[in-house]
Amino acid sequence: MAAQRDKTLLRFTTTGSVDDGKSTLIGRMLYETNCIYEDQYIAVEKTSKKRGDAEVDLALLLDGLSAEREQGITIDVAYRYFSTKKRKFIIADTPGHEQYTRNMVTGASTAELAIILIDARNGVLTQSRRHGFLVSLLQIPHLIVAINKMDLVDYSQDIYDSIAGEYASFSEKLDIHDITFIPVSALKGDNVVSRSEKMPWYNGHTLLHILENVHVSADKNLIDFRFPVQYVLRPHHDFRGFAGRITSGTISTGEEIVVLPSGKTSQVKSIVTYDGELAESFAGQSVVISLEDEIDVSRGDLIVRKNNLPQVNNQFEAIICWMDEQNMSRSGHYILKHTTKLVKAFITKIVYKIDINTLHRKKASTFSLNEIGRVEIKAAQPLFFDPYKINHGTGSFILIDPITNHTVAAGMIRGVQRTVDDVAQEKYARSHKSPNVSWEGGFVDLKKWELRNGHKAVVLWFTGLSGSGKSTVARKVMQSLFDDGCQVMLLDGDNVRHGLCGDLGFSSKDRSENIRRVGESAKLFFEQGNIVVCTFISPFTRDREFVRSILPEGCFLEIQVKCDINVCKRRDPKRLYEKAESGEIPEFTGVTSPYEEPQNPEITIETDIMNVEESVAKIKNYLSDFNIVEL
Repeated sequence: MAAQRDKTLLRFTTTGSVDDGKSTLIGRMLYETNCIYEDQYIAVEKTSKKRGDAEVDLALLLDGLSAEREQGITIDVAYRYFSTKKRKFIIADTPGHEQYTRNMVTGASTAELAIILIDARNGVLTQSRRHGFLVSLLQIPHLIVAINKMDLVDYSQDIYDSIAGEYASFSEKLDIHDITFIPVSALKGDNVVSRSEKMPWYNGHTLLHILENVHVSADKNLIDFRFPVQYVLRPHHDFRGFAGRITSGTISTGEEIVVLPSGKTSQVKSIVTYDGELAESFAGQSVVISLEDEIDVSRGDLIVRKNNLPQVNNQFEAIICWMDEQNMSRSGHYILKHTTKLVKAFITKIVYKIDINTLHRKKASTFSLNEIGRVEIKAAQPLFFDPYKINHGTGSFILIDPITNHTVAAGMIRGVQRTVDDVAQEKYARSHKSPNVSWEGGFVDLKKWELRNGHKAVVLWFTGLSGSGKSTVARKVMQSLFDDGCQVMLLDGDNVRHGLCGDLGFSSKDRSENIRRVGESAKLFFEQGNIVVCTFISPFTRDREFVRSILPEGCFLEIQVKCDINVCKRRDPKRLYEKAESGEIPEFTGVTSPYEEPQNPEITIETDIMNVEESVAKIKNYLSDFNIVEL
């Protein structure tokens, strides 16, 4: 048992064109390594005789679906386990037909090595190239090209050399750096487990020898420690641990870590497993980590080393494989599952679609089943990720339809795309100013304004979805403060678009410029001692943070007006949501454009469970508690 437990594990996948012998090859390995039961072999032997086969069809050990046995092809992904004296193996026998591309992507997604079979009679086909492209796309580090059915071409070295040379030339275009070619006959067993006497011209190793000895530990990311928290364990008052599986890297007790997104730091107190505590743990292990400090950590958070942080963004580029019968929708949102975190996400742009037969890029307006391409995605909250090429665990995700709960796509993150909006944001984050001008300070000091007004100056920034009740609550707050004798100013989202921002639309770029102008205006009113009430959807975190950055610390109060989107839709007197869902209004927040909820707002009011009076009272009590106004 101990020897079996200590064996290394190799996950590999097999694929190839239809009838190239994938299932037969795996059946041969299972048979010759004594990993099938005698009654299984007898059943397969009987079925082969019944069908009139000259040889026992070992493929029947793998083709489990009745449709597969009837058609003689692989449709679903078949997983098999076997072991030898040196290593344990998990095989994913994936379908080769273009119609089942999504099945191949699923089966190969966790593979460390891929075997592509090529029928020696047919040579390199379009499908053979397509499978090589998918192996490259999935960043599988090791590839074996098994040129099969050599028995049907009289074990010809010339045919083998021609096929191997052609595929080697093609593979130079791919991101695959370890390719091995082997001539085999899965039906007869040549070069599968034992060396073939019929191909003395082949001096390489057998297929099983390569599988047993290929070095895969170096392919794992043991540098970047990433620990997505799956569950918080609190068995008693003296212990609080965070359960999960280490995606990459290693960690030891006493090391400094940081928890994302909070940014809180601590040290690893203990690493606990079922068998006891560990001094060090590494990628692939499921553990419970406890920390020296009592900090807030929950499911979906990511624990990393303090000086080794992932990328942080809510926008990124990705390669996706569409896996749903329904075509991609550009008018709605999806649920993005990344590590243990679920967030709302929007496909904002299709960069191109890939013809996986020719590898050519094409323009596209949508994706249908099995199509692959490059897209830009915007999530409602920032994600913490690494490019898929560096870290498969934090660089991959799936998209889920929020209505059907179907997994509609699998994706691999390429990285953050620098856009025109990003450049514009960087420019105005440093604050715009016209040339040949200088700032004229106020003639009356802010303290004097506050003394005369009898209250401190502050910007109250209401943010929330359309229909959440922002304007209603904000106006009531303004009216109440005015009745109390406060100097108050209201900047409303609709009103500023009649003049100050009348030239702006609703693209991401225009929304950012709208908030920049409003923020600068609010600052001017603030500097004259006003309580400035601003009510804007302001869906993007970076825009709200820009306004915060141009005001003194503590003078920007972010008020999250929280409301379930279905309630917002029922409240919608202008039928904006209905128009947006039908496509009449493009880039509508909550439907075709994301809303990034505040992470740490100063005040949160839930207008679907609180009435207006309760909301106003909560805000005014906050202002009183922090000595901004006196009630």
